[in-house]
Amino acid sequence: MAHSPKLVVYAALAANVGIAIAKFVAAAISGSSAMLSEGVHSLVDSVNEVLLLHGLRRSQLPPNRENPLGYGRELYFWSFIVALLVLALGAGFSLYEGVSHIRSPEPLRDPTLNYIVLAAGVLFEGTSWWLSLKSVQRKKGNLGYFEAFRSTRDPTTFTVLFEDTAALLGLAIAALGIYLSHATGDARIDGWASIGIAVVLALASALLARESKALLIGEPATPNLLAKVCGIAGRVEGVEAVNGVLTLQVGPDHVLVAISAAFDDRLTTVEIEEVVRTIEARTKEAGLPIVALFIKPQTPERWRERLRELDGADP
Repeated sequence: MAHSPKLVVYAALAANVGIAIAKFVAAAISGSSAMLSEGVHSLVDSVNEVLLLHGLRRSQLPPNRENPLGYGRELYFWSFIVALLVLALGAGFSLYEGVSHIRSPEPLRDPTLNYIVLAAGVLFEGTSWWLSLKSVQRKKGNLGYFEAFRSTRDPTTFTVLFEDTAALLGLAIAALGIYLSHATGDARIDGWASIGIAVVLALASALLARESKALLIGEPATPNLLAKVCGIAGRVEGVEAVNGVLTLQVGPDHVLVAISAAFDDRLTTVEIEEVVRTIEARTKEAGLPIVALFIKPQTPERWRERLRELDGADP
């Protein structure tokens, strides 16, 4: 539970709500464009955490007749919405605010409160970032961070980590912009800092949207799961060969599996059905996250022919 996705999201939500209020107060008192952008950034992140929690709750609903493959993809949908919100609201508002401040600069008032709020923001965002980083480290194993991000089937923790990383970068840009603007007396620098925050948010949004899109369209399960399924099916009596396995990730813990297998020609239809039931039972006993298992009797030649067809259809 110490590194559960829900705990990571709740920690991020608590940090963002508290710091968003403080940023808006500081922006109103000091007139800082960068601080206002940071306030909107934290507000958007707070909404994002609520959406992720909703997606997590929906994704854990059990399969039913209406949705026999479960609701796992709801998490992918809401993760994609989060990426869009980061771009449309976070980056969009920061860019607008920055351009407006450059065109009509207003001198900053006493920036002391800004520095206090930024320091508190680093503390809260840093704590949330540390929790999400520990959760990612526990899950990624020997993979690099970017490789783990590209191969993950649960976007929740990585989404929070990306948001918190963007938030810390935004705080650093805001602090630098406020300091230089006050030190030089050039209010436009504060506006450029707001544009810098917009760029950071746009990059984070692009990475999140790319991964969410891949999960929504459909990605295969991990090679480890493929090997386990092939091993289980190949050890069942009556199966002469497992030609291959096609998988589709339909949720963080929901996988659709289709097995192509060659059966003993001497088996009757009833006996083949019994072999199929045995494979299904053994995959359940192994605790594999399979929500639907389809087994197709097929010769190795026909399987290879089908693979060639799929290879020819690659874009």
